[in-house]
Amino acid sequence: MAMANTKIIAIANQKGGVGKTTTAFNLGAALALELNKRVLLVDLDPQGNLSEYLGFRGDNSPTIAQLIAEVASKSTIIPTVVKEAIRHDDFDKLGKNLDFIPADISLANAETIMSTALARETILKRILSNDVIEDYDYVIIDCLPSLGILLINALTAAHGMIVPVQTQKFSLDGLTALMGLQEQITSTINPTLEVLGVLPTMVDTTTVSKQALRVLSEQFGNKLLSSISRSVEAAKSSQSGKPLCQIKGNKLGEQYVAAARMIGGGDSDEQK
Repeated sequence: MAMANTKIIAIANQKGGVGKTTTAFNLGAALALELNKRVLLVDLDPQGNLSEYLGFRGDNSPTIAQLIAEVASKSTIIPTVVKEAIRHDDFDKLGKNLDFIPADISLANAETIMSTALARETILKRILSNDVIEDYDYVIIDCLPSLGILLINALTAAHGMIVPVQTQKFSLDGLTALMGLQEQITSTINPTLEVLGVLPTMVDTTTVSKQALRVLSEQFGNKLLSSISRSVEAAKSSQSGKPLCQIKGNKLGEQYVAAARMIGGGDSDEQK
């Protein structure tokens, strides 16, 4: 049955190395595997790390870069073409609830391709039309570390954004520019965009980390999501393609499930 209220979430921070891709992967997996939500992951980073985590190795079907090029040149796209770009887990490693649209290095040319397109900030929104996403509860977009046109596209298409923030001083400094961009987009082209949460990542017991958490709590209050601890398990999970929530007794997996419950309302969808 089609879902009436698909929520599109951008995982965004212009600073690299804060855990965006790890968050997109594990939050999506937690929603799909633990909360029984139907999830579509969209890789919007030319590095393609999320696609790699999900086992993408290249094939003859379109990637997000090719979809963007199609819309940039023709202004519209047929939903069936977009659906051809959606990959399913052939080995059922991630269950039946998790699909994805991959990226590859050709996405690095996207800004040039989009530069002359009509209404270029809405290209991704046109790709993620209701006809494409209606069967999903959540679409999660893994954004590249930039404030450029690809991020603007993600925030224009999204209903909300989650901001992973490493709990270090310099990681907090860039939040002002990102929040400024969010306010501009909300006041102009996407009034429904909201900050769903700020996710502290790589949290440890150091004074700097504790101080950063205090600052985030003061700034964002109830928008502050459950913290994600610093651990080598995150890197191991990414390399193996196995979500942290599937590793029994894994602390980080439990933390991502807690964050997913804060985003997903905490209830399963067994009634659907």
